[in-house]
Amino acid sequence: MQLTFLGAAGEVTGSSYLIETGTVKFLVDCGMFQGGREADRKNRTAFKFDPKTIDFVLLTHAHIDHSGLLPRLSAWGFRGPVYCTTATADLLHVMLKDSAYIQEKEIEWRNKSRRRSRFPQDLAPLYTVTQAEALLKQLHRIDYDIEITPHPTIRCCFRDAGHILGSSIIEVWIKQSAGQKKIVFSGDLGQPGHPVVRDPAIIRQTDVLLIESTYGNRLHRNMRDTLDELVHAINDTLIQKGGNVIIPAFTVGRTQDILFLLVDLHRQGRLGDMEIYVDSPMARAATEITLQHLSLLDQESANALQWINDSARKPRIHFVQDTEESMQLNDIKRGIIIISASGMCDAGRIKHHLKYNLGRPECSILITGFQAARTLGRRLVDGARQVNILGQEVRVRATIHTIGGLSAHADQADLLAWLGHFQKMPEKIYVVHGEISNSTALVNAIQQKLNWTASIPEYLSVATL
Repeated sequence: MQLTFLGAAGEVTGSSYLIETGTVKFLVDCGMFQGGREADRKNRTAFKFDPKTIDFVLLTHAHIDHSGLLPRLSAWGFRGPVYCTTATADLLHVMLKDSAYIQEKEIEWRNKSRRRSRFPQDLAPLYTVTQAEALLKQLHRIDYDIEITPHPTIRCCFRDAGHILGSSIIEVWIKQSAGQKKIVFSGDLGQPGHPVVRDPAIIRQTDVLLIESTYGNRLHRNMRDTLDELVHAINDTLIQKGGNVIIPAFTVGRTQDILFLLVDLHRQGRLGDMEIYVDSPMARAATEITLQHLSLLDQESANALQWINDSARKPRIHFVQDTEESMQLNDIKRGIIIISASGMCDAGRIKHHLKYNLGRPECSILITGFQAARTLGRRLVDGARQVNILGQEVRVRATIHTIGGLSAHADQADLLAWLGHFQKMPEKIYVVHGEISNSTALVNAIQQKLNWTASIPEYLSVATL
């Protein structure tokens, strides 16, 4: 049996793993590479196999760096089922069509530029909206904690990963002539005590483990201090400075987290009246989907929703749909909170809001999630004094707040605590989904704290199990 690391090996994005047993061939995740020019080349050459030969796909969750190449896989000949949780399937109906629309529009813009430069041939998008819609018909909805058999030699179970709505840890049992082998794919593990979603499920045994390491080199600020910083940043900007608060946020997960926290802090009297604009049609759809899966939410979120339903005094939340209304927000110079995608500031409406607010010292930018290398968000976190946005050089005069305690990813201590529930060391531990420095730090911590051995696979490397 062979395991090939097709992405998220020595980097965060592009999660995809190919398992070949001799009788079955399947993928766990089929994610898009994100950040920098190299990402486009990797996405266009991602399939080191014939998609027609893949029997099925197991999907940990809906984020594009885990699901974003599924429509391309289908367009290139994959006809099998994609197994995922019901909530993940609901989110994919929004996210993959939106991703395809972005692909089409970006290629349309690039081709116009190429024609002006007299390039002879147009580029094609990674996939189209029509191809994304075709892939959605291949989704098979699975409930948590229910064992399935996608192939006579394969058993699987999806456990709650506590990362975003519908996110999963996937347990896979593979029957072979020499006996049974178990592989656990952690997916993206959430932070215990994180708002909205439940804590990650405990796993006690496996032969082979793939564990994420997005924040494998650090500890998050505790939630109390995080909320103090959030309250200070908002009150200082809106009340003292008279500016706007701009929050780049992933439309699925982070936007809903922030909305819950703002409502809850207002309920506690720590934040006053607020005008909150959620400038992302997809974020509205994702929020509506979240409300359709109340059984998956933690108790604090359920209490907050009940308060919203019962209370007359609550923040005013506006979901912005059309582009004209989005553009009108740029005329508002003070007193509003804008939550907009993309979470890494590299695409979408957030770039316009940064263009109009980043150069104003009375404004604040709240970075609340992971910023991959080479993204605009990462440059802001790293202290850039000037950035290029939509072809224009913009001086960075606004205050940049990095509020790491809101991360939907487990930190090093959380990852070690989750590993600590295993009854014995797995035969193989592969540390994935992290920049090399972060993965290395987690490998070292596993060795020092647990006295276990772990390794970092290289991109496209093959492990024989």
